[in-house]
Parts: sequence; C-alpha cells; structure tokens
Amino acid sequence: MTRAQQTLSIGLLVASLYTVCFLGLLPFPAKIQEEVVPYLPFWALISFGAFLLFKLGWGVLTFNDCPEAHEELTQQIEQARKELKMKGVSVD
Repeated sequence: MTRAQQTLSIGLLVASLYTVCFLGLLPFPAKIQEEVVPYLPFWALISFGAFLLFKLGWGVLTFNDCPEAHEELTQQIEQARKELKMKGVSVD
C-alpha cells in the first residue's frame, strides 16, 4: 500500500466516522450532539495547523545542529572553487 493510498484510506475513515456522528447515528447526549460534533472539523483543522507551526518552529530552532552536514558542504564548496579556478573562472 502506497503512502497516498494509506493517507486516502485514513481520510475516508475519519470522514465517514464524522458523518456518522454528525447525522446522529451514534447515540450521544443532546448537548454533545448539538454543541461539540458540529465544530469538530474546525477544531481538527486548528489543531493540525498548530502542530505544523510547532514542527516548523522546532525545525528552525534546531537548524544549526548539523555539524557533519556543515563540514561536508564546506568541503564541497572548496572543491567547486578549485575546479572553477582550474577552468579559469574567477571565484571570490
């Protein structure tokens, strides 16, 4: 099963469960049915957005924690400069 199929399957499952809850096919108390269930998609969307913002912030916060990648990139830049100088290109 590919990642897209898995995501689509989970999305369809969640949508069908929400439809069952929204239509009242599951017996919930009236207060929950009227005050909670209609707002579940908005709550899920806001929670997902907050999660993505957290992941983005965490990625920015820990961006410089890759010393091996920095060293490798520096070596590649020096190698590229040497190759360009051998071909007669001025690199500053």
